[in-house]
Formats: sequence, C-alpha cells, structure tokens
Amino acid sequence: MPFTDDQLRNAEDRAAALRDPHQQLRLAQHQAEGYRTYLSSLTGLLAAVFVLKGQENLSKLPDGARWTVVPLLGLGFLALVAASWLSVAAVHGRPGEEVYSEPNRLLAYERQRTRTIWKLIEAARWLGLLGVLAVAAAIITTWVAPTK
Repeated sequence: MPFTDDQLRNAEDRAAALRDPHQQLRLAQHQAEGYRTYLSSLTGLLAAVFVLKGQENLSKLPDGARWTVVPLLGLGFLALVAASWLSVAAVHGRPGEEVYSEPNRLLAYERQRTRTIWKLIEAARWLGLLGVLAVAAAIITTWVAPTK
C-alpha cells in the first residue's frame, strides 16, 4: 500500500522535528522521568517482597546463608539507590546549572545535555538490573536456606 504525498511530507516534517536538539532534549527528559518512576516503584516493591516474604529474622539462617544474604541486600539496595539518584540527575540536572541564552551555546547545551541524560539513564538501567538481581538472590536464599 503506497503512501500519499501528504503522508510522506508529514513524515519528513516529523523526522526533521525529531532531529531538533530541543525536541531531543525533551524526549530524553521524558524518558528519564519514566525510568525514575519505574525505579522508585521497583525499589518499593522489592523492599515489600523482602519484608513480607523473606525470613523474619536473618539470625536464624546458617552463617553461610546469612553472610550471603546481608551483602546481597546491601549491594541490591545501594545499586537501586544509585540508579534512582542517576535517574533524578537525568531528569532534573544539577542544581544551579547554567543555561545559555545565546543561540549557539543553547543548541550546544541541548545536545550535550541530551547525551548526558542518555548516559545517566543507561547507567541507571544497569544498576537497576544489578539491584533487582541482588535482592532477588537474597530473597531466594532466605527461602531455600535451612533455619537453625
């Protein structure tokens, strides 16, 4: 099914708009906001699962299991906190960050800020995954380890 000339022109206009640094920055900030919300929800959910479904008292676990669970929990929650921090930095930037009013400097800032957001979100994604895996491993260890 061929496209009409109007559809093709509209698609070209949208593609040109997406290449605009200001539009790219807005899209990157929107994406970062979504990741920030996701990480906040995920951290809360994992904490609830651990509290509700994990061992009530880790001291009842054998030494090996306890010394596996505690570092995994610490690593997991630190990774999730770091991921949340990075996603907030991606969404909001640094306090007092100077934005330029001169057109060339503004365009350069928008391009650089977009790249920075993408890098922060990529790091947050990997830290989020690490956090989820570490907390999940800790939870599973509490489920399968025998108690004293």
